[in-house]
Amino acid sequence: MPNKSNKQGKPPTEAEEDLLHELRIYQIELEMQNEDLRAHQIELEMQNEELLRARTGLEASRSRYLNLYEFAPVGYLTLNSEGEVIEINLTAATLLGEEQNNLLNRYFVDLIAPEDCDRWYLLLQNLLQHEGEKKNIELMLKRGDSDFHARLDYLSVVDEDQTLLRRITLTDISESKHAEQELRIAAVAFEAQEGIMITNANKVILRVNQAFTDITGYSVEELVGQTPHLLNSGRHNAAFYAEMWEYINRTGSWQGEIWDRRKNGDIYPKWVTITAVKDSNGVVSHYVGLHTDISARKASEEEIKQLAYYDPLTALPNRRLLLDRLQQALATSSRNNKYGALLFIDLDNFKSLNDNLGHDMGDVLLQQVAQRLIACVREGDTVSRQGGDEFVVMLEELGDHAEEAAAKTKTIGEKIITSLNQPYQLSHHEYQNTPSIGITLFINHQHSINTLLKRADIAMYGAKAAGRNTLRFFDQDMYEAVMARAALEADLRFALAKNQFQLYFQRQVRNGKIIGAEVLLRWKHPERGFIAPLEFIPLAEEIGLLIPIGQWVLENACVQLKRWQAHQQTRHLQLAVNISARQFHQTDFTEQVCAMLKKNVIKADRLKLEFTESLVFDNIDDTIAKMQALKKIGVSFSMDDFGTGYSSLIYLTQLPFDQLKIDQSFVNNIGIKPVDTVIVQTIIGMANNLGMDIIAEGVETQEQRTFLELHGCHTYQGHLIGKAMPLAEFERFFGL
Repeated sequence: MPNKSNKQGKPPTEAEEDLLHELRIYQIELEMQNEDLRAHQIELEMQNEELLRARTGLEASRSRYLNLYEFAPVGYLTLNSEGEVIEINLTAATLLGEEQNNLLNRYFVDLIAPEDCDRWYLLLQNLLQHEGEKKNIELMLKRGDSDFHARLDYLSVVDEDQTLLRRITLTDISESKHAEQELRIAAVAFEAQEGIMITNANKVILRVNQAFTDITGYSVEELVGQTPHLLNSGRHNAAFYAEMWEYINRTGSWQGEIWDRRKNGDIYPKWVTITAVKDSNGVVSHYVGLHTDISARKASEEEIKQLAYYDPLTALPNRRLLLDRLQQALATSSRNNKYGALLFIDLDNFKSLNDNLGHDMGDVLLQQVAQRLIACVREGDTVSRQGGDEFVVMLEELGDHAEEAAAKTKTIGEKIITSLNQPYQLSHHEYQNTPSIGITLFINHQHSINTLLKRADIAMYGAKAAGRNTLRFFDQDMYEAVMARAALEADLRFALAKNQFQLYFQRQVRNGKIIGAEVLLRWKHPERGFIAPLEFIPLAEEIGLLIPIGQWVLENACVQLKRWQAHQQTRHLQLAVNISARQFHQTDFTEQVCAMLKKNVIKADRLKLEFTESLVFDNIDDTIAKMQALKKIGVSFSMDDFGTGYSSLIYLTQLPFDQLKIDQSFVNNIGIKPVDTVIVQTIIGMANNLGMDIIAEGVETQEQRTFLELHGCHTYQGHLIGKAMPLAEFERFFGL
């Protein structure tokens, strides 16, 4: 640097130059220091940047760690030595369905499903004995209102403060458990009772279960590698299988009944369900077939059908199947406008066969009748058994005109009568039986099924009324008669309860003196007035009312005898009461009579019981026992309508009868028919020889009475001395 002059232009002094030199050196040092300061500052700035980068990296690393911990694919929990949760990640909290803060400081046992709590305590004891070892356990844990399967990886550790901690890794294994369960179910299902076959897409058998081998009889080795054609029975044609596989490939599955062949050659029915299994590309990879042997079920169905629709004794269609076929026949008749017919067939006197030879023989007869009926009709006709000895034959396609149909039906009906009249061989017995047949025609839907059956039934009763062993077609007059009878039957059922019955009394006289009366039943209908006994007594017996009605008559007769015992004029009177066979053969009939006599405190000899010959000899041992028991207490007996039956004199001498009553049919012919006149004389002589009293009924003329008295019969009853009359009129003869 050039020297400068001072202000006066003088050159600087040496001192000034030294000072200037020092100043320049100081300036250079300052500049160097500034340079160092700038360099240090740059270094500091660089260090700050490095620290910042380090801090940022550390924070990023910590954040990554926290994310890895919180959002790990498994849950992490840390328990203290007391079993409290002191640390838990977000994954574990999510698995448990709770907020993290709500889980801290909670006992881990509170997070376990109740059914696994006891198991946890047992596991915990084992875990405490193996501190420091990693253990895997499975528990059911709570998740809100539900539970889930969890796997716990458990490890106990000691931290730097020597504190015992339990680290738990938590994994939800519900799906794997479910899959495992599904596999077990599939395994069990595969070995179930239902046969299973699995084939590839080419229908080659890959696998079968034990049930399939049991059903088919083939072993696994014999089936694998074959096709289902091995089982083909031949019952289904190629078109059937082509249609089946077309349906499977179009819809994915098919089910239906197939007949297959077992290894032993047996052909059997089975129910098959075939399902196509497709891969991820929708291409069929396998077929799974479920095979159920339904041969037993088919047999059961056939048996049920047989029981439901066929009579077990004769194997004929029963009423249910008849109704079904009749419904179809009416529909067919409506389409082709042709007549059909119903024939209602009832065997005459079938009950007597059962009673005499037993029900087993009756069953044999019914079976033979069934075969004969089948032989009498055409192939398309129906022969049905309705129950008991009743059969129904349904004929179809009988023609367009009623006259033609009736003629064809009559021909078949007469053929049936001829066939059923032929002798039957019942074991060692040859037996003959006759039918009564009722017929009604049908066409279109003019009448309901029930109406048709009712008409045929009514016509059958018309055949019975005509003498049996014949046929009758339904007509309206017959219908009206049956309806009237049904109305009478309905009224008769209530007559006793409504006190519509009355007792009438017909005097019995000996040598001109009234010795008693026969009690006769009368029914006074509220609308029809008095109905004749011959009209309602058989009906009462048919519908099972004869026993209660007979008991009512006997009870009221005893009541009347008690009243008469209180009066001098009537205490000697005896009442004769008619007893039916059904009433007499009740097991407790003797006890009933004794109870009535005791209740009314009457003399037993004032009661006379009248029996018909058919009652006496129907069950001779029972008759003798009961008559002797009642005879001991004083009850007397009279045989009614004597001479009209087939009395056995041997039995007659064993029975304690007091009296024989000559039937009015013989009395009416006295002096008119010599044979009947002789019969009357014979009966009187027989009674006298047997030491019995004799009484004649139906005495209407003086000539009849004179003849009877002349030949030794002095006791009689009939219109000559008085008809049957009400009680008040009867008692007027005695001044009561």
